[in-house]
Amino acid sequence: MKKTIPSPSRRAFFKTAGAAGLGAALSPLVGKTKATAATPARAAGITAVPTRPFGRSGIQVPILSLGGMFDIPSNQTLLKQAIRWGVTYWDTAHVYSGGRSEAGIGQYFERYPQHREKIFLVTKSTGRSPRELSRDLDTSLRRMGTDHIDLFFVHAIRNADVMDNRLRAWADEQKAEGRIRLIGFSTHSNMEQCLTDAARLGWIDGIMMTYNFRLMHTPRMQSAVAACVDAGIGLTAMKTQGGGAVGTGSTRDLELAGRFVRKGFTDKQAKLKAVWENPNISAICSQMPTMSILMANIAAAVDRTALTRNDHRHLNRYARDTYAGYCAGCTRICENALAGKVPVGDVMRYLMYAQNYGDTHDARLKLAAIPEAVRRRLAETDYSAAEARCPRRLPIGRLMDKALRELA
Repeated sequence: MKKTIPSPSRRAFFKTAGAAGLGAALSPLVGKTKATAATPARAAGITAVPTRPFGRSGIQVPILSLGGMFDIPSNQTLLKQAIRWGVTYWDTAHVYSGGRSEAGIGQYFERYPQHREKIFLVTKSTGRSPRELSRDLDTSLRRMGTDHIDLFFVHAIRNADVMDNRLRAWADEQKAEGRIRLIGFSTHSNMEQCLTDAARLGWIDGIMMTYNFRLMHTPRMQSAVAACVDAGIGLTAMKTQGGGAVGTGSTRDLELAGRFVRKGFTDKQAKLKAVWENPNISAICSQMPTMSILMANIAAAVDRTALTRNDHRHLNRYARDTYAGYCAGCTRICENALAGKVPVGDVMRYLMYAQNYGDTHDARLKLAAIPEAVRRRLAETDYSAAEARCPRRLPIGRLMDKALRELA
């Protein structure tokens, strides 16, 4: 793929919003300004974050979504800036930060009620029955001070059997009452099978799944995405940086970062671009707890430069070289090799939150929410059978021990 010639807008924007110039880019934005005031985006001729259709819904959503698993009550200015730059797809969950995430969004809407209609608002429930989903939906609506959710997810499913006829009837009822507009699920585990099965159901509106430069090229993932597109399901990618439970921290990471910095953007921005180059992905959900991360991701979203074939080769080579350091979420393999219910995939994810995101607080809360009897089983289990079956040969036993020690 031939690289496009950088436009003046691109050069100007990266000069002000790039990693070296974030302070200059942000300083005129974070204060209270008039609607007509000049901003770096207007001065550079940059428009808001582009949008794409969300499946068959007819709704246009920005290609960058604000992931809400951070201290939203203390980051109200960040929400306001996100709207100004067109990041109007907000993602949260009933369980994020013990409810503080939704409460923070409610705090924002209470102050700026006129902004609610601009937001494509998504929340999630870990419930698996109509009663549990109704309970969590009631709480979410109350916390956020709104009368409806634009997209409601059944959170973190492991197989699509969860989305049965009871839940379909429940969703139809909530839609008829105007409490939700769209229904779907999120998945961190066995994503390809979940997507493929969902496409056959005929009533799923949206899915959020782990999807990144490591996974997007596999035949199973490509087939699953195609099936969802044919079914009219809107797709949101998460975990797009392709981090894992085993951080390499090697010279390979530095080499990849250096390559893209020389081209005018970071390796993290390049990984976002790799996902956006698939037009079937409606949006990327990214946790953006700081203004610096928000601005860097917006810069990547509005930049028109495509990755070259050589860029993709470097990403693919990096994925191969660090293959054994990434948990791909295929929990059906490792967990089925163990006796009893041992949530390997969940613990791997919590460890990733702590190591790759620096979010030790939420990782500890999630681990503590696992029943004590299951945590004992995690500590006592022999993981050799799971390690033998793991396609990536991850040291699962060592990682489980690390999580129990460091996140206790």
